[in-house]
This record gives sequence, C-alpha cells and structure tokens, in this order.
Amino acid sequence: MGRGRVQLKRIENKINRQVTFSKRRSGLLKKAHEISVLCDAEVALIVFSTKGKLFEYSSDPCMERILERYERYSYAERQLVANDQQPNENWTLEHAKLKARLEVLQRNQRNFMGEELDGLSIKELQNLEHQLDSALKHIRSRKNQLMYESISELHKKDKALQEQNTLLAKKIKEKEKALTQQAQLEQQTDDMDLASSAVVPQSLQTLNIGGSLQGRGDGEDNEGTPTRTQATALLPPWMLRPINE
Repeated sequence: MGRGRVQLKRIENKINRQVTFSKRRSGLLKKAHEISVLCDAEVALIVFSTKGKLFEYSSDPCMERILERYERYSYAERQLVANDQQPNENWTLEHAKLKARLEVLQRNQRNFMGEELDGLSIKELQNLEHQLDSALKHIRSRKNQLMYESISELHKKDKALQEQNTLLAKKIKEKEKALTQQAQLEQQTDDMDLASSAVVPQSLQTLNIGGSLQGRGDGEDNEGTPTRTQATALLPPWMLRPINE
C-alpha cells in the first residue's frame, strides 16, 4: 500500500516542529543548489525561522545581485500595473523597495561586524572574508600614505627650523662682533683723552720752571745760572711763541 496523503498543517509539538524545520530546510537548500547546477539557473533562497533566524542560499557569490535583479523586474512589472492606479500606490511600492534594500544593507553591515554569521554558507563566508581583506588593504594603504605625508611634513619643518636657527646664530655673532669693535673704539678714545690731559700739565710745569730760572738769571752770573735759551730748549715750539711775544 502506498503512503497516504499527509495533511499540511502547523505542527503543534514544539520539538517536532523544530526537527521538521531543520530537515525540510536542509532539503530545500539542497534542492535549490541542485536546480541551480542542473539547469544553470540563478537561485536565491531566503528562510526565516520562527525565532527570526536567517537561512539563505544563493547561486551567485553575491546574493545582492540576484535581489537587485529581482527588484528591477518586479518593480518594472509593478510599474506597468501601477500606471493606471493612484500615485499613492507608486509611493507605497517605492517605499517597499527602499525598505527591502535597507534590510539587505543592514544585514551586510552586521555580517561585516562579525554578527549573524550562522546562516552563511562556506562560499558566502569566503566571499565575506575576501571583502574584508580587500577593505583592510585599502585601509592600511591609506594609513601608510598619511604617515608618509606626515613624516615628510615634519622633515620640512625641521629643515626650516634649522635654517632659521643658523640665521639667528649668524646675526648674534655679527651683533657681538659689532659690540666688541665699538667697545674697542671707545677704549681707544678714552686712552687718547687721558694721554692728552697728561701732556698739558707737564708742559705747563716745564714752562713755570723756565720762568723761574729766567728771574733768577737777572741777579746771578752767567756762569752759575742756566740762561733763558737753555730753559726754553725743553719746551715745544707752540709754547714758546707767547713767551717771545
């Protein structure tokens, strides 16, 4: 006898329902893979459990391509039907399309963060790993570029500071040299002033000695007292003029 037709209805026993879900899910994923291989068809399968857990299969490495293709076809068909309907319905379809796209992007973001990976196949996990490796390469390349630019900028600043330091040191040396020359010049001027002030009193003293000798010569003999000519021989010519006049 053949098997009787099984009436399809919800399984009330929770454990039996979970076991049946696991078996039927595995068979469904297997059938989807078989039809994609045998018939060269693009297949995308999405299953949510009662707890909201996602199970999916895609014949293409990137399920988003199949979903986008489905959205384009379904949207085009809905557009043909919606041409005779109210504009509000068009906005409703657009909202549903954007909402589905947002859910796909959010799921991809969670996968990139390492979350909700239980429902991914080996092929999908390999694709996700490849995308993460490619993203890390771009991030490291950009980081190295920024570090190189920062180091180059620091070298330029260091060179500019060294040139400025050399220029300041040169100016300081020139200033010190000028101050030294000015001090030497002032010292020489002071020395000349002191020498001049010392020569004048000595000359005056010599002049006084000559005058006293001349006064004494009037009452003494020529042989015992120096003459006026001998006394004035010690004076410079510029001091003899007033006396001769």
